[in-house]
This record gives sequence, C-alpha cells and structure tokens, in this order.
Amino acid sequence: MLLFMIKKAFFDLWDNFLQSVILNLGFIAVLAVPLALPQPLSGIHPALAALMLVVGVIVSVVYVGAASFMARDITNYETPEWRDFWDYLKQTWPAGLVLGGIYVLHIFLITVAFPVYGGMNNILGLAALAFLFWASVIWIIASQFYFPIRSRLDTSVRKVLKKCFIVFFDNTGFAIYTAVGTLIITALSIFTAFLLPGVMGILIWIQAGFKLRLYKYDYLEEHPDVKRNQVPWDALLIDERDRVGKRTFKGMIFPWKE
Repeated sequence: MLLFMIKKAFFDLWDNFLQSVILNLGFIAVLAVPLALPQPLSGIHPALAALMLVVGVIVSVVYVGAASFMARDITNYETPEWRDFWDYLKQTWPAGLVLGGIYVLHIFLITVAFPVYGGMNNILGLAALAFLFWASVIWIIASQFYFPIRSRLDTSVRKVLKKCFIVFFDNTGFAIYTAVGTLIITALSIFTAFLLPGVMGILIWIQAGFKLRLYKYDYLEEHPDVKRNQVPWDALLIDERDRVGKRTFKGMIFPWKE
C-alpha cells in the first residue's frame, strides 16, 4: 500500500499537471504579500507587521482547505472545474479559519513557552520542554489529515480534530510515513520555487494516502474478527491499481519505449 501510494500520488499529479501548477501559483500569490510586507513594516509598526503575518497564515490555510478539496477530486479520478474551487472555498473557510487560528496559537505558544522553560535551567523546565516538543510533533503530524477528514468523513470541526488524533494513534507508522513524504516533496519544491510539486503535490500526496487508508476501515467494518495487521491490501487495492494502470516512470517520459 505504501509503495502504491507513491505511484498513485505521482500520476494523479502528472495527469492534472496544469491545474496543479495554477493552484500552486495561487497559493504563492496568497502567501507572498503577508510574508513580504511584515519585514519592512516591523521597524515602523511592529504590531501591524505581526497582524499581517497572522492574517497571512490564516488566509493561506483557508486557501489550502479549498485546494485540498480539489486534490480530493483528483485522487478520486475526477476532473474538478475551476468554479469548483470557489464552491469549495465557501464550504471550507470556517474549517480553514479554525485550523489557521490553531496554527497561529501554536506558533505563539512555542515562541513564548520555549524560551521561558528553557531559561528555568531545572528538571521541571526540561520536562515542560520535552512535553511541548513531542506534543507539537504529534499535533503537526496529526493535523495533516485535517482537510482530508473534512472532505471525506465529517463536516463538524470538533469531530474532524478528534479524528485527526484517532487516525494518528491508530496508524502511527503510516502518519509518520506521510509526514516524511510531505517533507521530501517540500524539499523538492524549493528547486522550482514551489511551482511543482508545490502545495498541490503535498495535498494530492496526503489525500491519496488517506483515501487508500480508508479501505482498511471499510474492510474491518465488514470483517470485525480480522486482526488489524492482517488487512489484505493487495485485494483491497485491485480497483485502484487498475485505475492508475500499469504505467511506469520510464513510460511516462519515453512512451515509445513501452
């Protein structure tokens, strides 16, 4: 399942190359102004610079929410229309607003708490730092499933947040694998100024993985006596493998050699 996840995400992105690049450009545009302006403003009006940065983070997360729904459609082998983005934005902005607010609060907590506890120079401060560090790691990894859960399972923000942690603790290895993949895609995107794979590459990667993972729960619901480590992935992914096809990376670049 994990290796097929790489293939599926790659070809889903490839098959929707132009749409993904345009959505990546939109994300860059949304992020550019609030990230660029606060620096020159910081010496003139620090409070306004901080406010712009906060607004920029939240607006960017709201944008990612709508783009994630587009990524969901792509991983479902659908071709989303551009008008769908605005419909998805109307659906997801409250959830994006909440997640963006949580991220801002988390960043503020880290920037304030880490120096305070680090300056205590005792076992209590060290314990608090360790707790905050691992709690932050768990939250960051779990929160990557926020929009996939919102788009596929539930519309209640409270339930979506709860299910983020359920998915993490029930699939810790898969969650870490997905997060590592996200870091690799982010690193690769630096060389293209985030035009490709970019944020859409990340969203397609996470949506593809989460979609495949849901087959596990469908199977366990139908077979409650089966152990969780005995899920027959080869059988469950037959249709998905057929939809992706027997394409190879070599055949994509040199189709005449297939």
